[in-house]
Amino acid sequence: MDFISVTLKLLEGFGKTCEIFAITLVSALPLGLLVALGAMSRFRVLKYVLKTVIWVIRGTPLMLQVIVAYYGPALLFGWGVPPRMMAVLVAFVINYSCYFAEIYRGGIESVSKGQSEAGLVLGMTNGQIFIRIILLQVVKRIVPPMSNEIITLVKDTSLARVIVVSEILKVAQDFSAKGLIWPLFYTGAFYLVFVGILTVIFHFIEKKLAYIKV
Repeated sequence: MDFISVTLKLLEGFGKTCEIFAITLVSALPLGLLVALGAMSRFRVLKYVLKTVIWVIRGTPLMLQVIVAYYGPALLFGWGVPPRMMAVLVAFVINYSCYFAEIYRGGIESVSKGQSEAGLVLGMTNGQIFIRIILLQVVKRIVPPMSNEIITLVKDTSLARVIVVSEILKVAQDFSAKGLIWPLFYTGAFYLVFVGILTVIFHFIEKKLAYIKV
């Protein structure tokens, strides 16, 4: 196959890669915050259930979680096999929510309790304290670790191929099975450009937040 035909096929796969990335990120960022707040709550049952879920998810490979999300409903409950893309998204969103939750938790706990107490003295509610005092400091602290996780997500999308979802690396592997090896290396350019754009964006965010002293 010629270069243009291969590029068009890889672009189709890259579109699927971007879809997995975008849906996972948009879903996992707010869900991770909810999981973090739940794991830090005073309601012990909820707290320990969520901590156990985080421990299990962080302690097992994402590839295994994708396989379980796809085959698990049929094997465990006798339900039908879910659509491949749905299984991938469920596994990715749960996985990254747990990782983001730990980053959120670390950021929230790193803010001095004295600042919350000062807010209470000034007559602010807990909600106002969180939004006006804590939130910006948390955002500043979590941008570096969060950017690392998000960049890792770009590369983890390739794990969708384990259940034959045609993301970019799966498309390249299909070419290599036909004796065409160079598309496999060509995919590296797509990942490098994607990660490069994200790196520039996160660098810009860090510069914008530089005025916040933590």
